[in-house]
Amino acid sequence: MPFITVKVLEGKTPEQKRDLVKRMTAAVKESFDVDENKVFIFFENMKKEDYGKHGELYSYMDDKK
Repeated sequence: MPFITVKVLEGKTPEQKRDLVKRMTAAVKESFDVDENKVFIFFENMKKEDYGKHGELYSYMDDKK
């Protein structure tokens, strides 16, 4: 049973998540040869202030644009 966690910055729409789940499930089903009902995908929504890149908070980088 594959369990997949997708960490993403908040703001993705339910439609975008549905599309990703559909595509990832198909890829895992094909690659691992498992029933699609045994593929679990979890989303962890992250706030921009909870993520850092290049030594800066991501939210701060947005402010600099």
